[in-house]
Formats: sequence, C-alpha cells, structure tokens
Amino acid sequence: MFDNLSQRLAKVVKTMRGEARITEANSAEMLREVRLALLEADVALPVVREFIARVKEKALGEEVITSLSPGQALVGVVQRELTAIIGGSADPEAFRKDAELNFATQPPAIILMAGLQGAGKTTTVGKLAKWLKEQKKKKVLVVSADVYRPAAIKQLETVAGQVGADFFPSTGDQKPVDIGLAAIDWAKRHYHDVLIVDTAGRLGIDEAMMNEIKALHAAINPIETLFVVDAMTGQDAVNTAKAFNDALPLTGVILTKLDGDSRGGAALSVRHITGKPIKFAGVGEKLDGLEAFHPDRMAQRILGMGDILALVEEAQKGIDMAEAQKVAEKLRKGGGFDLEDFKAQISQMKKMGGLGSLMDKLPAQFQAAAGQADMGQAEKQIARMEGIINSMTPAERAKPDLIKAGRKRRIAAGAGVPVQEVNRLLNQFDQMQTMMKKMQKGGIGKLMRSMKGMMGGGGPFGGKNPFGGR
Repeated sequence: MFDNLSQRLAKVVKTMRGEARITEANSAEMLREVRLALLEADVALPVVREFIARVKEKALGEEVITSLSPGQALVGVVQRELTAIIGGSADPEAFRKDAELNFATQPPAIILMAGLQGAGKTTTVGKLAKWLKEQKKKKVLVVSADVYRPAAIKQLETVAGQVGADFFPSTGDQKPVDIGLAAIDWAKRHYHDVLIVDTAGRLGIDEAMMNEIKALHAAINPIETLFVVDAMTGQDAVNTAKAFNDALPLTGVILTKLDGDSRGGAALSVRHITGKPIKFAGVGEKLDGLEAFHPDRMAQRILGMGDILALVEEAQKGIDMAEAQKVAEKLRKGGGFDLEDFKAQISQMKKMGGLGSLMDKLPAQFQAAAGQADMGQAEKQIARMEGIINSMTPAERAKPDLIKAGRKRRIAAGAGVPVQEVNRLLNQFDQMQTMMKKMQKGGIGKLMRSMKGMMGGGGPFGGKNPFGGR
C-alpha cells in the first residue's frame, strides 16, 4: 500500500545523506518532497501541514545538528513524527494503553460496530470475535442489528459459526433497539463476557442512519464504540470518520483492507481527524486477518524498514511447534525428510499468511532482493505443489524414489497439472532433502553455501524462481 510513499521518502533520505548537516536551505527541498509524497498518498491536508511543521522543527533542532549523521537523524525524526501522527504519541507504550479494549464493566462488555456499507463491518465482527476468543479467552456473543439487509444477518450467523462465537438471531421486522436489548439480556443469562453488535450501513452518510445508531447507542450503552473504515477509500474515509465521530462518542477505529493497493492516506489521517486511537488493522479476507495496531511498526513499514516483529508474531501463531519438534527429532535420529514433511512446511507457510503477507513485512531491501517475482503466481505455484503431493499415495510420499514415469502420469492427472510440474516438484524436493541432510550432519557451512547457490543464477533451480516465476 505504501510503496510510492516509501520510495519518495527513501529518495529524500538518500539525498540528505550526502549533506554535511541539515540547513534551512537543503531542508526546504527535502520537506517539499515529503509533502508531495504524503499528498500523493491521499493524506488529509491538515495532517500533512502538521507533520511537515513538526518534522521541520525537529530537523532543524539541536538534536539533529549535533548528530554525526544528518541522514540517520532525519530518518529518526521522520519515524518519530510519523508514529506520533498515526498514534497520537511517539511513545508506543502510551499508545498501547490508549488503544487497549476496555472490559472494566459488568459483563457483558458491549462493543458497538459502526461504519458505512462495504467497509467490512460484518467480517470484522467475526475477526474481532475470533481475536477475543483466542487472545483474551473471552466467551463472545454476536448479534446483527442490520434490519435492512437479511443477507447481513445470515452472513453474520455464518461467520460466527466459522470462528466459534455464539450467535443471537434477529429478523428484519424487528427494531434495532429491541434487538440490542434482547441480545444483552441473553448474554447476561448465558454468562457471555463480550457482546458485539453489528449495525446497518449505508452507501453514504444520511440523517436517518445517524439517528438510528445514536438511539441504539443510547439504549445499549456500549463500553466500546468502534468505527470500521475501509483504508482503500482514501480521503473519503477521513470525511466519514469525522461524521461518525461527531455523531457518536467513538472509542476507537478499526482500519480494514490495509493490505490493499490504495495509497494508504487514511491510515495516516484517521487518528488526527478523530482524535481516537486506531485499535486494530484488518488484512486479507481470512477470519484470522486482524492485528492489534502498532503506530511505531506502521511508521517503520512506511519508511521501508519492514515489520519484523509482526513477522515473528505471525511465525509464532502459524508454526505448529509440536510438529516442528517432531520433524527435528526425526532428523536427529537419522530419519529422512520425506514429501509429507515437505507438505507440512508448505502448510506452515500458508498459516503465516502466504508469501505476499510475509514479503509485505520484510524491509524494503529484502523485498528488492526478491526481484520482480510475481507473488500471485508464486502463491498459485505453491497451491499446485500441495495439490501434487495430495495426489500421491502415502507410500509415494514416504519414498519418493518409487515415483517413476507411470506414477508421475497418474499423479499429474490427479492434480490436474502437466507431468513437467511433477518433475519440477520432485527436483525442488531433492534440493530441500539435500539441505536437510546437511543440517542433520551439522554441516552449517555447506548448508549456507547450498542456500547461496539456490539464490544465485547457477543454483539448483537453474536460475529460475523456485516457485515457478521466471
């Protein structure tokens, strides 16, 4: 999302690294580039003005003048001010206290979700319910007060079933206030910790919608009122946020579709416009695609520094440690690395969000090192690899040497791919097996040389992308 902004800021930093010090003269051009980069990213004009003023003040201040490296000092200033704009404070700890969900009330803690139609409210309700169950160990009940779209009620019921949350039924002939009060009564009698109330959206702001949601808010008195906004709507997201903030006592914001191809200005503007913390960021369509929002990490990603902490957290969530230890123990005892193990490695990576999600969290220089590989094509190739392995018998997975011409044709037909795809998979597996053997023998030096060869033009993949790209 922030590629263009990252590139513009990187250009500024590179230019400043050639300067002996930051002056009024050379900072003018630098600040102009930053201003253009932010405006191109669809950041709200008042936010751009404040950001530029703060960076200018700090950049020309004593903390930079006394620095040995003006370029490095500039990076630090821009990062701190980006963090402050996005989070309301440059101190991550202060932000986290502000952005934590409040459960300090007699159960159930009621969370009201507001936003326009198409922002992803209903899906976000499911994501939040899953997050509360897994991260906070809460018993969650969800209800839809959207009486205008019967499909919305059915969608929420389906989503609730997928994430294991309880669902309170409602119908289109009921009033939203009656639905909310009935759900609260049910939640109390069945000892739910949290009740999440989904509300109706419109294609645009209108008086009837605002009056309805204000009445619902007054009736159920939620401890959290979260505004769900599509980050891909750019400047419109900021205007919508302001309208909802004027109508409701919002306690926080959830940005959805933060992994989209838009310019990302909403992520930098919403906090400044509403004064309310961004509590979560939604990424992807999967129901585990909800992350607690970290302004400092977002600032790092915008500057092309990546989000290594998020990558580590994804690994911790996605990797089955028991399975990993089982494979490690198998190798330690001299057991071979077979195609079933290879498939498990593919599955672990998919649980971490796939190649695209992992790449997005890496620093810019690592993304550049990956070249122009088509991540979408790579994801499809990985899915094909999994399909090919699924077409094999248990004996073939355990002993790939059994797979000769006849078996290859059968496997290819079962997976719906050409025989060449089966050959490619087996070649890739051979390379992985060789690496595992070197690990098993403790030959770390040989292993690193093998990996270096795989990344180079003369490696085992014949200079081709190991996932099928050219």
